[in-house]
Amino acid sequence: MTFPPELFHADEGEPSTWVRRTGEPADLTYQTGGTVDYLATGEATGGLFGLYRWNFSGPVSGPDAHFHKTISESFYVLTGTVRFYDGREWSDGNPGDFVHVPPGGIHGFRNESGQPSSMLLHFAPGAPREPYFETLEEVGDGLKMTVEEREAFMLAHDTYWL
Repeated sequence: MTFPPELFHADEGEPSTWVRRTGEPADLTYQTGGTVDYLATGEATGGLFGLYRWNFSGPVSGPDAHFHKTISESFYVLTGTVRFYDGREWSDGNPGDFVHVPPGGIHGFRNESGQPSSMLLHFAPGAPREPYFETLEEVGDGLKMTVEEREAFMLAHDTYWL
């Protein structure tokens, strides 16, 4: 077994750990009431990964079937029920369930239960997903964009809808 190349080259470690405490304000709040906590952005991890806590509120929300060409995406359900699409069918994800989507993998996720739920959302490598999340919050379901603007936005954020 081999490890990847070294990313840290000094002989002694350094105090570079950071902590995000429970109860800190959400980084983003959607019109539906759902929130996103930026636990570890791609920028903060040197592009290695991005980790977010996605908190759904009661209304149905979440993306339909799509795929990414440059990133993998993983999900870990913390509370409630999250429905996942695996390219063939939708199924319920419950607390403790894990879903991994490699690049090119068709997927979708949503909360259809009418109850709050939350999950961890992991991207690797750590693409800059924050502008995507924030723009979606600003424009809602994309109706405030022209068709051409929406296509360019999705392409720029490695999101290909089916």
